Amino acid sequence: MRPFSFSRPEAPALAIAAKTAQARFLAGGTNLVDLMKYDVERPPALLDLGRIEALREITESGGTLRIGALATNADTAAHPLVQRHAPLLADAILAGATPQLRNMATTGGNLLQRTRCHYFYDRQTPCNKREPGTGCPAIGGVNRIHAILGASSSCIATHPSDMCVALAALEAVVVVQGPEGERRIPMAGFHRLPGDEPWRDTTLGERELITAVEIPTWETGGHRTYLKLRDRLSYAFALVSVAAAVTLEGGRITKARVALGGVAHKPWRVAEAEALLEGRAPDEPAFAAAAERLLHGAQGQGENDFKVELARRAIPRALHQAAAGTPQSHVEKAIS
Repeated sequence: MRPFSFSRPEAPALAIAAKTAQARFLAGGTNLVDLMKYDVERPPALLDLGRIEALREITESGGTLRIGALATNADTAAHPLVQRHAPLLADAILAGATPQLRNMATTGGNLLQRTRCHYFYDRQTPCNKREPGTGCPAIGGVNRIHAILGASSSCIATHPSDMCVALAALEAVVVVQGPEGERRIPMAGFHRLPGDEPWRDTTLGERELITAVEIPTWETGGHRTYLKLRDRLSYAFALVSVAAAVTLEGGRITKARVALGGVAHKPWRVAEAEALLEGRAPDEPAFAAAAERLLHGAQGQGENDFKVELARRAIPRALHQAAAGTPQSHVEKAIS
């Protein structure tokens, strides 16, 4: 690890004032510190946000759940307001990482975690995301975990978060503060597809600080699930995951939200697929139609070709679980 300066601003405004293009905000450190150890990130300065207690708050007001950027994943998943108003988010968090990591990882850090692509972490190989213009050896290389949607000729990496998939399905808004004040970024516009600038993961400005995530409360009556398919039942990143929530009335779906993880550079959500579900009975033909629309244009890269069919089967499975009110257990991890 290379030398760096370290400071602890005690207010968001002080953190923003101290931020430079090269400095990094530090929250739980569960991703950034690893990247520094691998010599992937080389920040000359770290700004530790741990003393800004106001960023740990979780509140609800006027139909909006607000989760502070420094709220840990463990505290968020266990919080009564989250359990009541956004249980899908709690499910997704509990599907990720380990208890030890969830005790440290934060809301803001989870939004900003970087891909787990093997080539990105290995400084002995080229990587457009790490060093622009050097190429993407995952294309034609070891790509079993890589994207089947939204990829480009510059990058086929995936976003690794479970939490962010649920936030996408719940239509969360990321609240950020910068030198020019506060702004709100819908989840759909927060993360980027790689295009020809794969090193840019988000639309966040270089001096902007995430302060909170806001989620419109939605009482689904238990009709939600987070289905995560991976190589082993615990402590593994998703090959394919599905966050699904529906409301039912008179035997018909009146509202549906579906997002996929493990398949793209960002959580994958297609409004047209959700529209195909609304007004229909919760049955196999409706779920299959939504799956086909969600996966329109999906393409494997060789080793990950299986992901297309895996996702095609996972989406209806998750929608069946949601419609039946039998969310996937992340304690008893066998797929129901």
